[in-house]
Amino acid sequence: MSQAQFSCTVTPTYLEDQSNPARHEYAFSYTVVIVNSGDVAAQLVGRHWLITDATGREQEVRGLGVVGQQPFLKPGERFEYSSWTQLDTPHGLMQGSYFCMTEDAHWFEVPIAPFTLARSQSLH
Repeated sequence: MSQAQFSCTVTPTYLEDQSNPARHEYAFSYTVVIVNSGDVAAQLVGRHWLITDATGREQEVRGLGVVGQQPFLKPGERFEYSSWTQLDTPHGLMQGSYFCMTEDAHWFEVPIAPFTLARSQSLH
């Protein structure tokens, strides 16, 4: 039986040159690699992110596609993109999901495990 499946890895980076700790502005980039690890072609249609700072304040982000694109991936293909977010604290967590659809219009969701956003100096 054919199965739709995407896997993803996320690599976050603190953006020191775009942050201003004196004003409680901490910028982070994150690079996501999405791989179609299933055996049917599918398209990433939408995203949902939950971003939580160190005080527990949450931001929710929903939208179509990623970085203005809705990549269509055949089995084994990959798509990589980078984006960014800003927190009021030097560390926090980010997690979410992608909403995808197969060629024959079956929806599936790809969970994105929580990952840490951290200014390295704040962890000592």
